[in-house]
Amino acid sequence: MKNTGKKKWHSFMVHAILIVIVAFCLFPILWMCLISFKSTSESMTGFHSLWIEHPTLSNFKRLFELIPIAQNTFNSVFTTVAGTLTSLFFCALAGFAFSKYRFPGRKFLFYFIIATMLVPVEVGAVPLFIIMRKLNLVNSLWSLIVPRIATAIGIFYMNQYISDVPDELVEAAKIDGCNDFGIFMKVVVPIIKPALASWGAVTLISRWNDFFWPLLYLRKQAKYTLIVTISLLPISEGLSTPWPVILAGTTLIIIPIIILYIILERFQKGGSFAGAVKG
Repeated sequence: MKNTGKKKWHSFMVHAILIVIVAFCLFPILWMCLISFKSTSESMTGFHSLWIEHPTLSNFKRLFELIPIAQNTFNSVFTTVAGTLTSLFFCALAGFAFSKYRFPGRKFLFYFIIATMLVPVEVGAVPLFIIMRKLNLVNSLWSLIVPRIATAIGIFYMNQYISDVPDELVEAAKIDGCNDFGIFMKVVVPIIKPALASWGAVTLISRWNDFFWPLLYLRKQAKYTLIVTISLLPISEGLSTPWPVILAGTTLIIIPIIILYIILERFQKGGSFAGAVKG
């Protein structure tokens, strides 16, 4: 009985601490969303800011007047979705090649790719910009997709996961007459769905929140992604843009990615359970 009481007390304390931590994490998001629905005359400091006296959508209306919200949202969605899909495909394909095939220089090339993770991405900003300019991709949405079509960390992650796929399955597919690409698409991809879901969630969030590269490559407001154009709101009216309008923009950025992560988390769990079942 004493052990049971201690376990219940321990479980209660753990859950209480977790609830407090979650509350601290969610409070800034809640505060931001509430401010976005307040008029500019209401208080935005202290706990009084959590109470909305006159809810209004005027901040969002003003936001839509200041920036081309539809075009910028399309830019963000396009670069995020296209970048995520291409990254999943090429990282998984490269991971499959390094894991299941033996070719001259395989280990050296793999370790060289891993070594590039030690180099900060900012170091390659100038060379990449020069390459994008020579390819006429500056001020193009493709400049946000092509340079990171496959990443070292993505290749490493996929390689580690695909290494656990039994070689017997690959050999059996070869005996049945399946070519290399067919083995990848029909045998390997269905097995690595949990890994694809996990890496897809990480890549999706990273692409949506990407700020440095869009700011470097894009030159016109019509080409900006949503996060870049929202970041420029404080100076859009000569440093006089009201904070509720700015927070309305940040709300539009954060809410969609939270919803997408919740959806992807369900796919990730479903894929994990499916991968654990052996027929």
